[in-house]
Amino acid sequence: QVHLVESGGGLVQAGGSLKLSCTASGRTFSTYAMGWFRQAPGKERNFVAAINWSGGSTTYADSVKGRFTISRDNAKNTVYLQLNSLKPEDTADYYCAARSGYSGNYVYTSKVGYHIWGQGTQVTVSS
Repeated sequence: QVHLVESGGGLVQAGGSLKLSCTASGRTFSTYAMGWFRQAPGKERNFVAAINWSGGSTTYADSVKGRFTISRDNAKNTVYLQLNSLKPEDTADYYCAARSGYSGNYVYTSKVGYHIWGQGTQVTVSS
């Protein structure tokens, strides 16, 4: 069973940057499609970014396109989310997710596409 642990959240001023990491246990991480989601207080968990097993395919929510970058290092069993030009509306708990099994070039933007979730890391952006 793969476990995911997020880190890198914190408090940052608007316009600042953070880099989130999600490290997975297990030997099959390199075959998994990965995603980042976020959930603001009182709101649903929404898609942020996704990446396929090799890193060759990525996709982003419109609200973060051009500001956030998803990447992965399979040798380190880690997926990253670089957050730049942060806005107060980016404040949320950020969760990484893994889709077990090989899925080629597909990336997944729906929560139902993922089988494994981390515990989340909090990002707070002050104005």
